[in-house]
Amino acid sequence: MMGCFALQTVDTELTADSVEWCPLQGCRHLLACGTYQLRRPEDRPAGPQNKGGMEVKEPQVRLGRLFLYSFNDNNSIHPLVEVQRKDTSAILDMKWCHIPVAGHALLGLADASGSIQLLRLVESEKSHVLEPLSSLALEEQCLALSLDWSTGKTGRAGDQPLKIISSDSTGQLHLLMVNETRPRLQKVASWQAHQFEAWIAAFNYWHTEIVYSGGDDGLLRGWDTRVPGKFLFTSKRHTMGVCSIQSSPHREHILATGSYDEHILLWDTRNMKQPLADTPVQGGVWRIKWHPFHHHLLLAACMHSGFKILNCQKAMEERQEATVLTSHTLPDSLVYGADWSWLLFRSLQRAPSWSFPSNLGTKTVDLKGASELPTPCHECIEDNDGEGHARPQSGMKPLTEGMRKNGTWLQATAATTRDCGVNPEEADSAFSLLATCSFYDHALHLWEWEGN
Repeated sequence: MMGCFALQTVDTELTADSVEWCPLQGCRHLLACGTYQLRRPEDRPAGPQNKGGMEVKEPQVRLGRLFLYSFNDNNSIHPLVEVQRKDTSAILDMKWCHIPVAGHALLGLADASGSIQLLRLVESEKSHVLEPLSSLALEEQCLALSLDWSTGKTGRAGDQPLKIISSDSTGQLHLLMVNETRPRLQKVASWQAHQFEAWIAAFNYWHTEIVYSGGDDGLLRGWDTRVPGKFLFTSKRHTMGVCSIQSSPHREHILATGSYDEHILLWDTRNMKQPLADTPVQGGVWRIKWHPFHHHLLLAACMHSGFKILNCQKAMEERQEATVLTSHTLPDSLVYGADWSWLLFRSLQRAPSWSFPSNLGTKTVDLKGASELPTPCHECIEDNDGEGHARPQSGMKPLTEGMRKNGTWLQATAATTRDCGVNPEEADSAFSLLATCSFYDHALHLWEWEGN
């Protein structure tokens, strides 16, 4: 049996486009959510006037807010509890570093001011908070669109430098170095990678001198950072802008890419002329995430087509189309963010899911909807007109208090999470916790996924 159980919906107030679970042991109950809202001058209160009585024209403003939530297993109705909110420039992407740096978890942000920000997680009286640590402006007059850490794979060598690769709205890539003793950002190199927006940049986690990029020009490219500006390959296999890339942390030569063309491609990086598999998903693929334990599972945020979970086993081994295990569409929204939790689930004589009433346990919030969904490149406009409501879709099974009493989420040890060596006596591999976030309904959704 497979299915998604809706645990909670949180109103993020501004439109949400990025969600990331902390991967570090002891902090895996923490979830960060980033928001992006474009406010036009006509949406703002009346401003100053010049001497002629005419209003001064003001530029568009990209607003953002960073939320930090704590997953509390003892609260079965509202397990996500907000512990911090921080106003920022609009957030386009964010990633946790996979290893502690100077004793702390670090979160990297790519924002609309054209900067990469580093925030450090510190303990507070009741939980944790994120505090500013370092910031670096990539270029003038650009938006920082994405970032990735070089730490995605287990077993990082002690002498391996800590790096970030970032992309921006002018089509450039930027390689940054992080000083681990006193964590600070330093730019190592920048180069023109694409003619238009470079939507995404990502490391090869197994060979971190290699990075990949995808742009609005429809190109997927590989780069050797030791020779910046000289691409290793260019693929035109995607027919529209390439906006998501992730190297598998489990299998050395596997790469996943997604595009506005509504296809997910799986590649063997030793032969980038032809993908291993091509899977249509009926929506632009803004983010893709490999499961932290199960090497064959891929989570995709597919904009107007919601989110999907793919089984890539046969795609990797037999060059067959990946199997879509779960497809869930949310009305009046574009799903831009999705991530797997690093918490493991153990089933303790769990009752059958069909035994729970469908009207319990899901927090439904009032949401302001948009009357029209944009094309992929349109930005979200702040909308104060009209109201809608989030409704559970048919087949969505909310978590109930009785069900939570029969199960528990576990913090996995570093050894079991990174190497996928989960003890079946400690964790039931059929269950996963995940989060998604979306434009227009400004919502963060928490899900439990039950697979075979």
